[in-house]
Amino acid sequence: MTTESQSTTGSQSTTGTQSSTTALPLTSGRWAFDPLHSAVGFTVRHLGISKVRGRFNDLQAELVVGESLEDSSITATVGLASIDTGNADRDAHVRSADLLDVEKRPTMTFRSTRISGAGEDWSLDGELTIGDVTRPITFDVEFGGVVDVPVDGSRHAGFDATGEFRRSDFGLDFAPGFLGDVIKVNLEVQFVEPK
Repeated sequence: MTTESQSTTGSQSTTGTQSSTTALPLTSGRWAFDPLHSAVGFTVRHLGISKVRGRFNDLQAELVVGESLEDSSITATVGLASIDTGNADRDAHVRSADLLDVEKRPTMTFRSTRISGAGEDWSLDGELTIGDVTRPITFDVEFGGVVDVPVDGSRHAGFDATGEFRRSDFGLDFAPGFLGDVIKVNLEVQFVEPK
């Protein structure tokens, strides 16, 4: 990876406001999403004393790698009805109009607006949309690298992204005191290099 306007100190990096020639250490093109080796999980505080963990089983994503970071983008869509906390009754209640109201809010979507970083440590700024509300969000991203899969010769890139948002910012302010306001999100995703 080459860079002209980016300076790196330790594991942190900063990018100037001028145009950067930094490129992702990946082949340019549209990388295919690998759903079999990807997952999105979350945690939320319950009664302020413990955490409830869950995941969404319906995740789609797209990675487009350009010649520079400015030309690269990531989008993701989560089907909210696919929530899975390990308890069917709780999941049904979360889907209902009392809580998520998946009839009104079927998806949660992410669209990147800025990618920065170097080596294994990256930052992903973007917009998170739930229902008809959109708010900014930042993910810390660990780049796991690129490997050849011996079975079929394909090349896979892996990423681990963590971020958080306040559900009240999206009008999801139900059950205050029972559920925490901060939702922590973790995405572990793989993409397949274009042919």
